[in-house]
Amino acid sequence: MSIRFTAKARRGMVALTIAAGLAVGVAGCSGGGDDKKPQTPASASRTGGSDPSTQEGESDEPIAELKGSSGLLLQITSATRDAGGFVTVNGNLKNDGSKRITIPPAVRGDETEILRHGMSLGGATLVDAASKKRYYVLRDTDGRPLTTTGFSSLQPGESLAIFVQFPAPPTKTTEVTFQLPTFASAPIQISG
Repeated sequence: MSIRFTAKARRGMVALTIAAGLAVGVAGCSGGGDDKKPQTPASASRTGGSDPSTQEGESDEPIAELKGSSGLLLQITSATRDAGGFVTVNGNLKNDGSKRITIPPAVRGDETEILRHGMSLGGATLVDAASKKRYYVLRDTDGRPLTTTGFSSLQPGESLAIFVQFPAPPTKTTEVTFQLPTFASAPIQISG
């Protein structure tokens, strides 16, 4: 019992450290800067703040496309390594079919901690074949996955901007395989 508690406490401290690092990073990004460029407002998101913002220099052209069940298509537009020790994968989940699609619950994965927090992309993983390691979605101090949450279905042609954050592989690792339950796997390049 004490080993389990220690492991939970350690995971909580890691998540707290990452969350604190993210808060400091966001605070550092919000002030100062080049006044010559006008700021554009972020678009409203369907998931109440869980969507990524498009970063400067980021392309909407997919670096990978993963086909899922019933006409779902996941287009990955970037995988960026951040100084805080994590990788953020951005993309779009699209209904390429002609009927409304309910997102399969399997995309949440099967970890009890993630399942408690509702619909998410918590089942996603990054696989570093060279180092023989698998990276799981990061979580905050309450165990919520650091990924887009709160979605359930997509209408025909509808698209949802998504993000998923993982611990960063070693800096020498630039190619990993992105996996999401019910979708095909795809190799992606990590930039930054």
